[in-house]
Amino acid sequence: MKSDEPIHIGVLFSKSGWTAVTERSMLSATEFAIDEINQAGGINGRELLPVYRDPMGDPASYRELALDLLRESKVKVILGCYTSQQRKSVLSILDKEAGLLCYPAQYEGFEYSENIVYFGAVPNQNSLLLAQYLLEEPAPRLFIVGSDYVWPRESGRIMADLIASGGGEVVGQRYLGVDATARDFDELVRDIRRCRPDVIFNNFVGHSNMQFYAAYGENGLDADGMLVASLTTSEADIREIGASAVAGHVTAATYFASQTNRSNRACLDRFAAMRGEPPDANMCWDAAYTQTHVVAQAMSQCDPDSISSVRSEILGRSFDAPQGMVMIDRLNAHSCVWPKIGIARKDGQFDIVAETDRAVPPDPYRTVYTLAEDGEMPADDATPRILHSGRVQTHAHGPGAELLLNRAR
Repeated sequence: MKSDEPIHIGVLFSKSGWTAVTERSMLSATEFAIDEINQAGGINGRELLPVYRDPMGDPASYRELALDLLRESKVKVILGCYTSQQRKSVLSILDKEAGLLCYPAQYEGFEYSENIVYFGAVPNQNSLLLAQYLLEEPAPRLFIVGSDYVWPRESGRIMADLIASGGGEVVGQRYLGVDATARDFDELVRDIRRCRPDVIFNNFVGHSNMQFYAAYGENGLDADGMLVASLTTSEADIREIGASAVAGHVTAATYFASQTNRSNRACLDRFAAMRGEPPDANMCWDAAYTQTHVVAQAMSQCDPDSISSVRSEILGRSFDAPQGMVMIDRLNAHSCVWPKIGIARKDGQFDIVAETDRAVPPDPYRTVYTLAEDGEMPADDATPRILHSGRVQTHAHGPGAELLLNRAR
């Protein structure tokens, strides 16, 4: 007999703490998606009811609160986490408590669990396209920086291999802890200036990203003189940092709010109509929104209290996401996504200067990352063709912007 009891789902994002600027946007997307689901009749007539916990950015709290959600609140699925530290903290208890985590952020790969489905990009879905973009400028010199934990370090290692294989050079790498001070960032930027790289590859996260851009500007640097390329600097970060400090710099992402495709414009319009204000949309907002709808669709086709059944229904499922049609790979539980390159504008949005012509399948366990000396993928690697977005002016900042546009025409 069909129950009319609500289906509870865990939601685990921070409203405060060093990564809150992105996590608040993920929470907003999740709440919006849940509202849409319930307005459309819920899950076979049952309301989807979020059970929210705020870890306040502390990795240990993610574990404790996930345990509370699974054991005390009896939820089966958790939507949450941003950094790899947070995800791994929750992963440590998922097997014991029989829960499923849906994770909406880009990460370093090399992880498999029957208890996680990954909705963000892995390195072959963002680092590869960014390296191709940077290598349009002959022999670029990179300085790699980031927050001191597993994802930024792995991301830096992969980018170093890609740039070196394409004829570029890494002239330095430094990572700073979450507790780094303004003086630490000032010393870092002065060290970068001494090395005189063409590009800074920036893997700072959350509040550290704001500190980095502040030190960068205070030391007289700008996009024309020393470009910053990132996998993390999204519209949400720019809102915190200030658009003028980031304008002209480059981000590789699966989604930008400035996309003009039908599914994105319709989604942004629905949010504005429902909430009375535009969303703080960014790559993680898109992934959080997408995973909530995918989980609801999966639950509508099975027993929502059965973790194995919900996971089975998620795998192989497609969803018309704001970024484009996303599909969850049956074999590795990662997502097929749409890599893009954006150049930050003074209004806090991005001009999309390059994008692939189809979704890129995930390859989370890839061990070797190389490019040919001309910056192209090896001939035996099935890389999607890069398309011109049709909206970018040829004066776009950043090495290779004009070359990429010309090649894509």
